[in-house]
Amino acid sequence: MITSLDHVQLAAPEGSEDALRAYYTGVLGMTEIPKPPVLAARGGCWFAAGPVQLHLGIEADFRPARKAHPGLRVTGIEAYAALLAERGAEVVWDDNLPGHRRFYSHDPVGNRLEFLEPVTG
Repeated sequence: MITSLDHVQLAAPEGSEDALRAYYTGVLGMTEIPKPPVLAARGGCWFAAGPVQLHLGIEADFRPARKAHPGLRVTGIEAYAALLAERGAEVVWDDNLPGHRRFYSHDPVGNRLEFLEPVTG
């Protein structure tokens, strides 16, 4: 029986770790978490925000995920979108999901990320 989602893994090109760290910690406000030593030797980096984890693994023939994406639930979506934009991230709003406010952005290697908040009231 599935009880929860542990993490989402995205791919990244070799040598992109510094750019990923700058984006996921500096722009999104996540915290880098240590990888186990055997996995750290492969490169990449892991990030967390509360129980949410995103793992970025190095892929030799990297192509960014342009359609597939993690959907990250946020609170205060308007303020969060403004913060991302202030920090240099593109924010593209999409109103096609009933009952939610949402926007898309891309990490520095081109992976698509969705940010959403249910509409209350």
